[in-house]
Formats: sequence, C-alpha cells, structure tokens
Amino acid sequence: MVLGCCGALFFNTTAQPGDQKVFTEDIDHFWMAYDSCRTTTDSLKQLHFIQTLYIDRGTEGLHAFMKARDYSAALWVSLIRNYPRFWNSIRPATNTVKSRAAEIENSIRKFKELYPGLRPAKMYFTIGGFRSGGTTMNGLVLVGTEIAAAGPSADVSEFPEKWKWLTAVFRNQRLDNIVSLNVHEYVHTQQRGEAVNLLGDCIMEGACDFVAELVMGRPLQTSYIAYGKAHETELKKQFKTEMFSPASGNWLYNASNAATVADLGYFMGYALCKQYYKVAANKPQAVKAIIELDYADTAAVERFLRKSEYFKEPVHKTQLVQAYEAKRPMITGIEPFANGDTLVDPAIKEVRIHFSAPMDKKRYSVMPGEGGAATWPVTGVTGFSAAGTTFILRLDLKPGQVYEIQVSGRNFASSEGFFLKPCTIRFKTGPVQQ
Repeated sequence: MVLGCCGALFFNTTAQPGDQKVFTEDIDHFWMAYDSCRTTTDSLKQLHFIQTLYIDRGTEGLHAFMKARDYSAALWVSLIRNYPRFWNSIRPATNTVKSRAAEIENSIRKFKELYPGLRPAKMYFTIGGFRSGGTTMNGLVLVGTEIAAAGPSADVSEFPEKWKWLTAVFRNQRLDNIVSLNVHEYVHTQQRGEAVNLLGDCIMEGACDFVAELVMGRPLQTSYIAYGKAHETELKKQFKTEMFSPASGNWLYNASNAATVADLGYFMGYALCKQYYKVAANKPQAVKAIIELDYADTAAVERFLRKSEYFKEPVHKTQLVQAYEAKRPMITGIEPFANGDTLVDPAIKEVRIHFSAPMDKKRYSVMPGEGGAATWPVTGVTGFSAAGTTFILRLDLKPGQVYEIQVSGRNFASSEGFFLKPCTIRFKTGPVQQ
C-alpha cells in the first residue's frame, strides 16, 4: 500500500456527512511533530512533541495501529533521531496521498457496485514504526505510510541489517499502484476465518488482488504477478506439493529470503481465483463466493479449489501431505540436557538444538511457550553451527524453575525449504549444585 499527507479532507463534494472513507490527517500531524523534533536534541522535548502533536491528535486508526503493532512515542523518537535521511527521502511521496484519496474513495464505490454486500470500512493513512505497511483491525484498514509510500528512491543507507529486506520491498513499489493496493486491503475487511494451510493463505491474499483487478478494470502491475505469469507452469507444480502444508514462508511475506521474487503465493491465489471466475457461469455469484469464502472451513476451501479447475489433474491431498511431511526436518535432540529433564543444572548458560537436516541459516525465531515470560529463559542467540545442523541459544537460569522454549515450524526451514516440525522444549532446573 502507499500514500500520505494533509488535514481532515472531504474528497467528494457531493458526499453526505459520514460518507468519508479515507483519512489522511495522521500524516500531517506526524510531519508537524517530526519538524518540531528536529529543532532540538532534547529527548524529553521530542517525546513531548510526538505525544502532543501526533498521538494525542491521532485518529482512531492511529490508535488502533499503535495497539496492533505496539508503537509508542519513545519508538518514534528513536526512529526520527536515527534515520533522518530515510525520513527526508520519503516525505515527498507521502504528500501524494491527498491527490489520490479521491480515487480511493471512488474505487470503494465501484467495489460496492461489484459486490452489493460490501460492509463499510474506513482507511487510515498513518506513519508507523517500520513494523507494517498495512493491516486490518476491527473493520479498519490501517496503512503504515512510511513503508507503503516508500519506493526505489527511499534512502535506506542508515538502516540496520535486520531491515535490509525493506530494500527489496521499496524497489518494487510504485505510487501508481496505490489505489489497487488499498482496494486489496479493503477486501481483507470483508473476509472471514483464519486459513489453516498454505492453500488458504494464498487464496485469501490472491482473492484481494483479483477483486482489486476487477474493481480497477485493468490488470494489476506487481512484480510477483509479472514473474508468476512468466513462470506459472513451474510455480504451479511446486505449489501443488506444498499447498496443504501449514507453513507459508516459501510463498508469502518472504521479502528477506525469497530466492527469486517475494510473495509468489499472492500470484498463486490470484491465478486460482481468476480461473474460478473464468469458469463460473454466474459472474456476480462468483465474486460473492470469492469474497465470502470461509478460510477456517478446510472443506469449503478445498471445494473452492476443485470448482476453480485450476489443476486439471486430480489432487490427492493425503498423498501430497504425506510426501511433504516426509521431507520436513525435525529436532533430534538438545544438549547439554534432554527435553523434559527435571534436574537441569541452573549454571548452564546455553542450549544446543540439533536438527535432522541442514537448516536455512537466515530463518530462525524462538518464542515463549504457554507460560509466557515467566517461563522464558533465553537471553540471546548465538546462531547456527557451520553445518547448519545445530542452533545455539544463550540462557539465564534460576534454580527450581520451569522453562519453555517454543521452536515454531513457521520460523525454521531446511536448506531445501521444508519447514520444521514444531517442538516445545520444556525443562525444570534443579537446586544449585555444590
């Protein structure tokens, strides 16, 4: 998504009160706060400017985004102080929002004509803290314009290594796509259910792109659609082997580790929805079915797949699942204690997790278990061994405590791209050893 700037505007002069759907004033407020912050190096004054000029004046969309992504005045002050070249480089792009907001409002009206059951939603353009370019929450479309508006000219030279993935995102973004990208997010506010596998995840995203294309009346211009159309045969074959798996990291939200083009799962879902629409005799009913698909209902998702006729040959789910599961790596053991031990020496400072296959060293993340922070022993990550078959975490243990480390199947993958079978490491420390 993309856009930015200027006060509380009513873009359609014939609109009735309450008809406004697109709100941009948070961006104006941010730049006012930003300019004030740049007049001083006093962090307390900067916190005051962000709080009073941005947060306190914020829309319901800004406050929802803060809750969804844990944004705070302190975070914004830190980002303003550390990345001035980036902020200066994207400011002109954010100021294009006002000129495009009327188009977005008009696209929503077209969407209503295409899908009469459209539920109302509001779009809020805010400035976030580099944690999301766009999301939805309680019927609101929330846009992080600092990501959504940034294009190839964004200066990322100050960014730390962990944010270098944004370079690829910005390189492929164009302001011309802003209206369709916002229709995409609007479709998300109409969807229901949480997908349980890659197939559902991809249809959910691809449906938004396909509906946006119908609303816009022209083909979407994205890097993943262009690449997907040129390589559809091979992508289709690979997707079929993974589509019933629970992990989507090879296909979605993978800008930091994509082998070719990121987010090719969007294309797969788009192509599948387009084929569903193509073979449907009743086009309005097909649009309704695409938007209203219940992603929590796996049988409904699989019926949608069959009715699309995207795969001409039979799809044998059981065989595909078994073949995929056989290739997934697993945790074969940990050291210097075993999973489930109840007398672990509290003096131990690290745990080594061993895998059944070499792992992708760029993909890792561990999380607390059911006990949350109270049972979380990890203080840092040492990383993978040279062979990629061992992962080392630093620990801080206390005697007589129960600890949990959740090793998610979505956050670790083999070097061949197959996701880990998830595991929770649980153990209890014994008394201090004399």
